[in-house]
Amino acid sequence: MVTVLTGTGLAAEVAAIRQTSTSMQDFRTGVHRIGIHLAVEASKHLPGRSTTVQTPLAPAEATMVDGDVILLPVLRAGLGLLDAFLQVMPYASVGFAGLRRNEETLEPTEYYRRFPDSTSNTTFIIIDPMLATAGSMIATLSMLKDLPHRSIMAACLIAAPEGVEALTAAHPDVPLFIASLDDHLNEMGFIVPGLGDAGDRLFGTT
Repeated sequence: MVTVLTGTGLAAEVAAIRQTSTSMQDFRTGVHRIGIHLAVEASKHLPGRSTTVQTPLAPAEATMVDGDVILLPVLRAGLGLLDAFLQVMPYASVGFAGLRRNEETLEPTEYYRRFPDSTSNTTFIIIDPMLATAGSMIATLSMLKDLPHRSIMAACLIAAPEGVEALTAAHPDVPLFIASLDDHLNEMGFIVPGLGDAGDRLFGTT
């Protein structure tokens, strides 16, 4: 259920956003381009239905997305991936989950949630750049499990092995797509080598 994306072009984009010398503008555009890779991979796993479309020459067998899709960026850093996912899935609705990590306990605290109505044919896709302890991702998944849905997926730029292990233990039925699986978490709960604080680098805060 864990897919680590591969490819030279993607690896080059990840290398660029890791560098401390990368400007805020270049960091944003790099995150966006990696987001396209993640969104395309996630779109391969959406439920589909067979249909027929009419071309200028003849009917053609085709596949359409079955049901609806709700993208759920985890505030605030998840906003950096949202436009990329909407480019690939322009039919998707968007909800928001606001979670703040307590830097002492490393536990998430919810401060905001707003989701579109879902049905038994809804696919939720949670997007968050960093999967460190997985606390925020697990908390977001817990918000969704009691809502009507067909499936839930998650996508991240960079993950720590500890976070992947925690997420798959808590929610083994949720496919996870990541652009890079890093080495470990340090004593502060940050991914190493990582890229620093994704939200700060996206929005110019410290």
